Amino acid sequence: MKKHSVPKWQQEISSFKGIKSTFIIEGNINDFYPIYEENAEEQTPKAFVDLNMTLFKLFNESMAESSFDFMFCDPATGIYNKFGDKFGNIEDMMRQYASSSEEEQFSFGIDRLFKKSCKIDDIERLSSTIRNAVVDTDREKPLVVVMNFASRYISSPTTLESTENKMFLNLLFASLNSAKIRDQFNTLIMVVEKFNDLPAWFFYNNPNVRTISLPNPDKDLRTIFIDKEYTEFQDNENLAKIKEKFIDVTDGLKHRELKELRSLYQRLVLKKPDTDLLDAVSIYKYGIVENMWHSIDKEKIANLEELLKKRVMGQDQAISRTVNIVKRAVSGLSGLQHSSGQNKPRGVLFFAGPTGTGKTELTKALAEQMFGDENNCIRFDMSEFSESHADQKLFGAPPGYVGYEAGGQLTNAIKEKPFSILLFDEIEKAHPSIMDKFLQILEDGRMTDGQGNTVYFSETLIIFTSNLGITSQYVDANGRERREQLVFPSESYEEIEPKVIHAIKDHFKPEVLNRIGNNIIVYDFIRPEASKAIVKGQISKINARVEKQNKISIEVSEEVLAFYYELANRNEVLEMGGRGIGNLMEEKYINPLAEFIFEMDCKEGDRIKPVVEENKISFVKEV
Repeated sequence: MKKHSVPKWQQEISSFKGIKSTFIIEGNINDFYPIYEENAEEQTPKAFVDLNMTLFKLFNESMAESSFDFMFCDPATGIYNKFGDKFGNIEDMMRQYASSSEEEQFSFGIDRLFKKSCKIDDIERLSSTIRNAVVDTDREKPLVVVMNFASRYISSPTTLESTENKMFLNLLFASLNSAKIRDQFNTLIMVVEKFNDLPAWFFYNNPNVRTISLPNPDKDLRTIFIDKEYTEFQDNENLAKIKEKFIDVTDGLKHRELKELRSLYQRLVLKKPDTDLLDAVSIYKYGIVENMWHSIDKEKIANLEELLKKRVMGQDQAISRTVNIVKRAVSGLSGLQHSSGQNKPRGVLFFAGPTGTGKTELTKALAEQMFGDENNCIRFDMSEFSESHADQKLFGAPPGYVGYEAGGQLTNAIKEKPFSILLFDEIEKAHPSIMDKFLQILEDGRMTDGQGNTVYFSETLIIFTSNLGITSQYVDANGRERREQLVFPSESYEEIEPKVIHAIKDHFKPEVLNRIGNNIIVYDFIRPEASKAIVKGQISKINARVEKQNKISIEVSEEVLAFYYELANRNEVLEMGGRGIGNLMEEKYINPLAEFIFEMDCKEGDRIKPVVEENKISFVKEV
């Protein structure tokens, strides 16, 4: 088995025991951790055990010769010692430290898990017992008191009730007045989810407190755990070939989760012997058997560029670059140049350019072509997330805050559709705190929501859109908001692209831009040729709709088409892109057509012909 350095947090506890009387431990507190042989810098773990056993080993390096007694407690079990009387007789300590009379009898439970335990429901008395134990100078061996789930003894760290306040005053007294036995402090260890789950005054400016964060296991430690637990890699040649990929795709999983994953895989194999281990990872993360990325029609992807150009006109260059990135995403080759490439989102695209040029339309077209349904494109209008605390709307509010139970809009959407395209429209309008969250998503492909659940983004394609560099907003001398055009349809694409990219780089932090890389795709204005195609396509669509619904046929001449081409090529229309052309067609074609059908009482089977008269369109009914 591979050797590695002892985790930093374990080294820290070993270094500071006897120097600090109090440790507060947060983070990954419910996992399995490695324990080692004594006195070696580079070590192979003997086993992976829970936190209680790990702490016990850090203070008692030899089971044969106990250096410390131990007292554990938690709100559910009370006070206990799972290692037996040799390492701290709970009955003796309760009689000595619980301030009891000789007549009082404690109720001790005896079970397989905790050996002996004693429940004290009075938290003030519990803390008094711990205080008496920690300040006791007459012990033969120093004592370690471990308070698991320490924050669960109180309702809120900022508004303590009277008994809760007395509890922490007792613990503060113990921390500041801990006795030394054989040059080692009696030690108080408090285990919490987060440091701020405890009253700040307890540990702030307390010189005897050392705070320690437990990280999720890194790649080296995960590899060792997998080598130890997953015998499949040793027994199965096919599995051994995917071992490195398996280690990468399980980035972010805790050792306890890796153990659960193995149990899930074994259960799936019993039902279906040819089950893929990587599919088991997908089921564990997303609860879905079929990975939609694996079922994408490869022939359709091969023809994707042609299909997209039929729907989004005038953006051939943008479509070509987009398709190249999508092909990497489908093949699973995105981000492989990075150490965490297997867990990054499938791909990230940044669409920038004038409004109405097809940025959103192309995203919807991608969802339809890849997943068969536009609904697999999940859109967020980032102008709705511009205020402070807007990140809570997306990712969920922390416990205790309004809306906590509802979760976040984004995290809920990903839980429902983990295989999807995420579209963040007008990303420049998002509050900076949201961009900080995106950094983690783009780097690690996951994040923890407000409810403490890990949400995975590694099977998503993320698309940002922006109008940066196209217009700027300012307030005039009269206090009115104004919009200034920065680029114009009269400019060439070669002139527009560097202006837009420069504006994007000015707006976003380098950390964000580094994770987007060269995937910024600038859209061009709708040019005359594209404008013609859009006009022709919209008129055909409108006519087909009228014929289907009303059974009325419409014949459009080249002269009429030329009339609309000219209107659509005006700068004020092209500046608004496809939307501008759509608005034009509504005003100059749909409205007069609808009025004519109504006034002339057109019926099923009638034929209508638009004509150009005096530089405007009129309609005639053909006999």
